[in-house]
Amino acid sequence: MKTKSQTNDLTTPLRRDINALGNMLGDILVHHGGEELLNKVETIRQWTKDLRSNPNVSTYNQLKKEIQYLKPPMRAQVIRAFSIYFHLVNIAEQNHRIRRRREYQLREDHDVQPFSLESAVLNLKKNDFSKEVIQDVLNRLSLELIITAHPTEATRRTVLETQKRIATILKELDQPNLTVREKESLQDSLQNEVTVLWQTEELRNRKPTVMDEVRNGLYYFDETLFDVLPEVHQELEARLEEHYPGEDWSVPNFLRFGSWIGGDRDGNPNVTPEITWETLGKQRSLVLEKYEEVLVELMKRFSHSTSQVTVTDELMKSVESEEGLIPEDKRWRAEREIYRRKFAIILERLRQIGKSDFAYGYSDELLRDLYQIKESAESHQPNKRELKKLSKLIRQVELFGFHLATLDIRNHSGEHESAVAELLNKVRITEDYSALNEQEKLDVLQDVLSDPRPVSLLNEDYSESTRKMLDVFQMIRKAHVEFGKRSIEVYLISMTESASDLLEVLVLAKEAGIYRLHSDGTVKSDLNIAPLLETVDDLVAGPEILKTLFDMPVYAKHLNHHNNHQEIMLGYSDGSKDGGTLTANWRLYKAQQEIHDMANEYNVGLKFFHGRGGSLGRGGGTLNRSLLSQPVETLGDGVKITEQGEVLSSRYLLRDIAYRSLEQGASTILEGAANVSKESEQSYHREQSWEDAMEEISGVALKKYQSLVFEDPDFLTYFNEATPLQELGELNIGSRPMKRKDSSKFENLRAIPWVFAWSQSRQLIPAWYAAGSGLSSYVDKGEDNLKLLQHMYENWPFFRSTINNLQMALTKADIPTAKEYTSLVNDKELGERISKNIFDEYERTKEVLLKISGDDELLDHQPTIKESVRLRNPYVDPLNFLQVELIKELRQSEDKNEDILTEVLLTISGIAAGLRNTG
Repeated sequence: MKTKSQTNDLTTPLRRDINALGNMLGDILVHHGGEELLNKVETIRQWTKDLRSNPNVSTYNQLKKEIQYLKPPMRAQVIRAFSIYFHLVNIAEQNHRIRRRREYQLREDHDVQPFSLESAVLNLKKNDFSKEVIQDVLNRLSLELIITAHPTEATRRTVLETQKRIATILKELDQPNLTVREKESLQDSLQNEVTVLWQTEELRNRKPTVMDEVRNGLYYFDETLFDVLPEVHQELEARLEEHYPGEDWSVPNFLRFGSWIGGDRDGNPNVTPEITWETLGKQRSLVLEKYEEVLVELMKRFSHSTSQVTVTDELMKSVESEEGLIPEDKRWRAEREIYRRKFAIILERLRQIGKSDFAYGYSDELLRDLYQIKESAESHQPNKRELKKLSKLIRQVELFGFHLATLDIRNHSGEHESAVAELLNKVRITEDYSALNEQEKLDVLQDVLSDPRPVSLLNEDYSESTRKMLDVFQMIRKAHVEFGKRSIEVYLISMTESASDLLEVLVLAKEAGIYRLHSDGTVKSDLNIAPLLETVDDLVAGPEILKTLFDMPVYAKHLNHHNNHQEIMLGYSDGSKDGGTLTANWRLYKAQQEIHDMANEYNVGLKFFHGRGGSLGRGGGTLNRSLLSQPVETLGDGVKITEQGEVLSSRYLLRDIAYRSLEQGASTILEGAANVSKESEQSYHREQSWEDAMEEISGVALKKYQSLVFEDPDFLTYFNEATPLQELGELNIGSRPMKRKDSSKFENLRAIPWVFAWSQSRQLIPAWYAAGSGLSSYVDKGEDNLKLLQHMYENWPFFRSTINNLQMALTKADIPTAKEYTSLVNDKELGERISKNIFDEYERTKEVLLKISGDDELLDHQPTIKESVRLRNPYVDPLNFLQVELIKELRQSEDKNEDILTEVLLTISGIAAGLRNTG
């Protein structure tokens, strides 16, 4: 662990940047609000800072009085000052990550950065992994990251673009050879951009449409992912060649991106088949645009003349046969510049996609042409590395095709059941399918799937919901023809509770011709069907659900068409909402173990899809830590992870950060899968006593959690009143409603606003509540139990990750601030009773976590993060205090005061920026 002085030395440039940006913001405050505004902000900040270091009633009363006396328009400016300060701090911290990575790369002693691709390759070599073993691991490796439009990105794209410009200038200011004038120019530009940030409205004036969300998602592909993704693969190939010289390496495209945006229908009526089709069109347009940019650049570089080099006969013949098919004004006129002639043909075929028969039909055709150029150029090129840009384009086409990102379709199991019930009723197979028990449903569905005849009637009148459902599957079939089968590969079923939920989707796919039974008994199935196991009960039932399916001949035929691979999605949000974070994480871990072992018996390969959120209450954390916390044996299976709203800008807005994030994930899964392939004792080491302990701890934690959330009749009142839940619905951050149905029932509330509201009020109970009761109960039962938990913390990545995440959650939670929100509860006795329960549990959890980890204070093992939280708190506190006062005022007003509501929303946005996550 680094000493405090070492940590300070490392963060000196960061503190310099933060001070410089803070001073610029101060100048802007004076310009717009005079010295009075700056003094007001500084006074509030100093009092909150003093209150942190020396809590006392006098300072507290002064602070409260100052905040209560703030009036518009000064109040909104104070809120914005603290909010924008956090945006600037976040940018500075990201730039510091980039700076630290460059420092590693510049060191003469070549100190390798942890979780880099080079460190992974060196570790494999140190542990005597042969070329053959590594190549076999690479051939089976699969890591997919899926961007989603969950309503959690509170920052407008316009603001993000300004932030990116600020980050670029900070990076340029780090260059050591800047002249005085260059530095002055950059400083002026930086001041201008900070000014623009202040003068830009940070709140959206309307809820984004689904297509707005699609465009926001495409922004990251355009800005970073299109280039960074192939570079990660190329870097791994280069490091393997460096450290295993003389070997012939082939790094397949194991790291890919997909998307839910425009395809996730669950609870979002705005995602129609037409919207999904438009999304696919937008994706194709962008990727073709990106290819054209690269091809134009390559055409400039490939000026080789046949008077100087000899090209392959295959290339020459292809140009001569195809050139006559394009208009004369599109041809390259210099006859000897054969590569440029070929690139002109490629560009024209690309531009004609969707317009003429001369166009490329599939991306494989483009790949064939690019490989033709590459093979020819290699015959006269002294060094293959000089073809790096062409090789990168080839990898880009392999990764992105003509579809850019595979679009997953998701919908609720109840929607499928309703449609199937109507279809079966119309053809008189069964009068009331929904009333059947599970075995009866399975019998009916297997009969339908074993019969090549359709069950839908061409001219029959169906309900609107059933027609819409049939339209979805018809759209998928058409998308496979227009955009290729990679455009939509997986159909996800929310709230999967039984095997029939999957067969119902297969029946709907059959009606659209996506699933077909041939006369010889063979099956063609062009859509993966994936269950989403969300609640604690569903996670427990998961292995039996899948075993039931694997035992069915009809489902076995479907799997056979997908190389005997089954995708399973695991929900982190609803499980945590249903059973508490500790129980949910344990049940997720156990479900993976049990499903993995069971699938091995059936010789079925798996891909686990982790539906993680950005916040700790929804399974959040860095990509590499997420991977390390899984059962190690499952890393050899395919892994898929959601990258949700609030993490997109922090991970993929800046190219260097995007590269580092992907590098960490790629290096972790490579090492993990290699260890599994070797079946080393260390990689599988997990004692039965550890699992027994977790089972017992989880049981106690579940009872504690449910006693508050489900059994206390006043809990929902407390939640609704002691958090800004009511106001969150006014924040225009997503196209999807906060609730699955127009209902106030707890089960219909989405996990995102559930977590978001608790985060804003600094209580964060979804991320830690009840864990302390479970852990401390186990410790108190026997003197050796604490030693066992300490041993688990040292030796079991899952348990260590669990404890560290709990420490992070407690650090971001803040009890003195959280107590402010209890004043929002109308029934004071109710508020005091439930808040005491929560705050007592906080202390209990903190005490036992420190015993297990051996730390003196929370996050001692992560001093950089601990210091960041400590420095942020005095700036978050004023926003929390202001939010409480504004919510009181807003809720007491007879009519909804739009000005006050806007100020509340500004505090929500600012706190989200300060805590670095939302939902």
